[in-house]
Amino acid sequence: MFVPRGLPAVRCVAMTPQPHGTTPRRPWRRVVVKVGTSSITDQDGRIDPQRMQNLANAILELGRTTGHAPVLVSSGAGAAGRERLGLKLPLTLPRMQAAAAVGQELLMRHWEAAFAPTPVAQILLSAGDVHNRRTYVNAKNTFDASLKLGAMPIVNENDSVATDELKLGDNDSLSAWVAQLVGADALILLTDVDGLYATPPTERSADAPLQEIHDLDAAMGLAGASHDPRGTGGMQTKLKAAAIARDAGIETWIVRADPDVLKSLAGGEPRGTRIVAAGAPLSARKAWIVQQPPRGQLTLDDGALAALAAGKSLLPSGVVDVHGSFEFGDVVDLLGRDGIVHGRGLTNLSADQARRMAGRHSRDMAEQLGRHDFDEVVHRDNLALHGGG
Repeated sequence: MFVPRGLPAVRCVAMTPQPHGTTPRRPWRRVVVKVGTSSITDQDGRIDPQRMQNLANAILELGRTTGHAPVLVSSGAGAAGRERLGLKLPLTLPRMQAAAAVGQELLMRHWEAAFAPTPVAQILLSAGDVHNRRTYVNAKNTFDASLKLGAMPIVNENDSVATDELKLGDNDSLSAWVAQLVGADALILLTDVDGLYATPPTERSADAPLQEIHDLDAAMGLAGASHDPRGTGGMQTKLKAAAIARDAGIETWIVRADPDVLKSLAGGEPRGTRIVAAGAPLSARKAWIVQQPPRGQLTLDDGALAALAAGKSLLPSGVVDVHGSFEFGDVVDLLGRDGIVHGRGLTNLSADQARRMAGRHSRDMAEQLGRHDFDEVVHRDNLALHGGG
């Protein structure tokens, strides 16, 4: 099993790494690697097959070391399509989508050659695929079957048909979702720098990147936007992806897109910046719940919060206030009286029903609602607490 060795930790982001002890790390089994457009193209924005081959070799070595095939999230379809069609940036949305449609097949051809003789499986996802529970489960089943059959899943956002309303936004966020789908222990984001720095590029000189981050909210202030026209991401999108992964109990590594760096990680030598996960990995179902946009909020009393922490379901007697407009099966935030969000869950009641039942016993449901289908407002199996559980 792959267990990276220790690094000095940065618990609250400081200007230089602090010599604290490291957080214990679980063995790496499944790993998701995300590579951006700038990491597989030359300075003119053209696909570079040799760079792709070198990265593929290092990714395969990472898989051999962990004993489980990695999953790759790859940008680059738009660049490949623009090159094939002779297009120059900037492009209208229809032209961008057309370039992605042309380029996706070309991109996969390059990856197929790079990973040969390992078969590759193209998987295209959109926001709807991960926010809808049914398509989320279908996508998870596709990943599971592909991996069991020995194929390397290569994932991209379905840019040829996605609009702003349907897009996940960037492949960094997509890779965090994929990490949840496949039950990954680690997400590796490849970029054009060595990690996250506490100082801007003009002041770095010989500074090393931050090695371990526990306070991700504080780290957000250190991230700058991307200045590379070949890609759409930047350090901000990587930290947002790390937040998605962290909430699902998955650690994130931000490292340079260098085959030698991946080989070092495969050999147990830490590189770049590690964002520590918040507790143990969540089940795929609970990871999905955590990332859904909430339709409302339930304010709970202290007794209800203690019951949830002990692994119990939320009963109507523990609800003291209801906010928003939601229906059966919607995701709601669960708050304490102080307004702090403690978790998220799928509600068995609509907002109107929850207001009528707040503070009452489950046995009163038939009288108040005309039916008694559930004892719980949120069942423990449909509940995800912050920090795991």
